[in-house]
Amino acid sequence: MAEYYLAVDLGASGGRHMLGHLEEGRLHLEEVYRFENKMTNKDGKLLWDLDRLFREILNGMKKCREAGKIPVSMSIDTWAVDYVLLDEQDRILGDTYGYRDSRTQGMDEAVWSVIPEKELYARSGIQKQPFNTIYQLMAVKKRTPELLEQARTFLMLPDYFQFLLTGNRVSEYTNATSTQLVNPETKQWDRELMSMLGYPEDIFLPLKLPGWEVGTLRPEIQNQVGYNCRVVLCASHDTASAVMAMPEPEGQGIYISSGTWSLMGCELPAADCREESRQANFTNEGGYDYRFRYLKNIMGLWMIQSVRREWDCRYSFAEICDMAEQEAQFPSRVDVNDACFLAPASMTEAVREYCRKSGQKVPETPGQMAAVIYQSLAASYRETVLEIEKLTGRNYDRIYIIGGGSNAGYLNRLTADATGKEVYAGPSEATAIGNILAQMQKDGKIENLSRARACVRESFEIRRYSPANHVNERK
Repeated sequence: MAEYYLAVDLGASGGRHMLGHLEEGRLHLEEVYRFENKMTNKDGKLLWDLDRLFREILNGMKKCREAGKIPVSMSIDTWAVDYVLLDEQDRILGDTYGYRDSRTQGMDEAVWSVIPEKELYARSGIQKQPFNTIYQLMAVKKRTPELLEQARTFLMLPDYFQFLLTGNRVSEYTNATSTQLVNPETKQWDRELMSMLGYPEDIFLPLKLPGWEVGTLRPEIQNQVGYNCRVVLCASHDTASAVMAMPEPEGQGIYISSGTWSLMGCELPAADCREESRQANFTNEGGYDYRFRYLKNIMGLWMIQSVRREWDCRYSFAEICDMAEQEAQFPSRVDVNDACFLAPASMTEAVREYCRKSGQKVPETPGQMAAVIYQSLAASYRETVLEIEKLTGRNYDRIYIIGGGSNAGYLNRLTADATGKEVYAGPSEATAIGNILAQMQKDGKIENLSRARACVRESFEIRRYSPANHVNERK
């Protein structure tokens, strides 16, 4: 009888519950529940509705019972950097901000007044992003210091949800590294840095690795969902789970974890905290098995998702790709990493204004708008490949595109042409797959990361795109 493992994969634009089991060495996935997610604007603040998200987590767990497929364990992954502060009675203090909120403006300078930017990077290996947790906490210290004084526990969002399920507080390593408060050598919190910044050190729990068992479901949760199961840590930063599912056993190649963000990089055995890496804005995020994800954040499909919403979702993503391809000769390009695209009131107008200011032709139709975004993303990928090869001193012959963006065939072809590399696209549910693989490795179902990645290649369709001639083969 099959043993099922449940991945709860929460993204900034949607969540999904995926069951996985092994049959004759191959991993089989089944989606049991899916829901939408987004930040809410409350009095000018961009916030997460954690109560609703937890209800959706429970709703999906109930679907497993209804399907008669009770998981032996489950794990939750989410996006990075966002967190909660809990008081002595485990109540959330203040609002739970989303990373696109503007309250962190100027907080980088406040942090750098204590520790210079160069020194901070050399110490953490994490790229400067205005929304990193280190800057979010400085915003709390500057504006609502009483919250830090009342705080007794700091938890990243997946850790918080797993606390609600089990009653046990555990902090997972990979997601913690995105805070810019973890030492890449000790792989634990940099408490000296916290002390320098005036953050209370005692609220941060020791970091645990994927595979750590958090506990079993609380009795009241068992009553709601109709069963009990173990809760196990996965690589709870969703990109860390996705990179686990790269279909290359030894992890040799450049990857793009393609979704709301495009996270593009390679794996390193140790963090590269050189000044050259800082200047190029590369980060060293913790990965599974203490591997480092040496990568750059690129704005990603957030731009397409945003304009699609502005078009009232009249077009599917496949239709948008087709329209972009029909406008392939449209000449304008934007810098997809420009801050104007982080959280504009209108993405459509932000792209048009960028083109106006840079003296380029302004896109008017949906096809032209999509062409600008897709072509600009491919150009950014090309620049990032060149940076990776220069910084690592090695050449790569292939790029693995994993995650939902791997389904964007037009962008995959553009990427192959722009970079001159073979592109391998898939699996699309890489994050959920990595989540499940971590649970299976904990139970001894899969021996190690190399075997887990071989299992991915053997279990899922991988499409190949060759540069220039658009050869498209299925593996």
